[in-house]
Amino acid sequence: MVYLQITLQVDPAHRAAAAGVYEKYKQPFLGTVPGALSKELLVRDEDVQVLHGFRGLADAKAYLTSELFTRDVVGGLSPLLESDVRVYDTV
Repeated sequence: MVYLQITLQVDPAHRAAAAGVYEKYKQPFLGTVPGALSKELLVRDEDVQVLHGFRGLADAKAYLTSELFTRDVVGGLSPLLESDVRVYDTV
């Protein structure tokens, strides 16, 4: 399993809007993205993280170039945050 972790620096005033983007695209992600296994929203005072689970590394990398990610998710979030994207493989 591979995890794609996206850390979002979201002002607390914009967190509800960011959570709305997460909810809007969770099911399309799970239903249409090849190799997608899970998607979780992790919230703490310092930041918000979205943790995506994939079958393999190629699936995670492909998602980062998909229209769902680049157009829809990033487009919806871009006015709300600064982000840090990382991909992890399990050993």
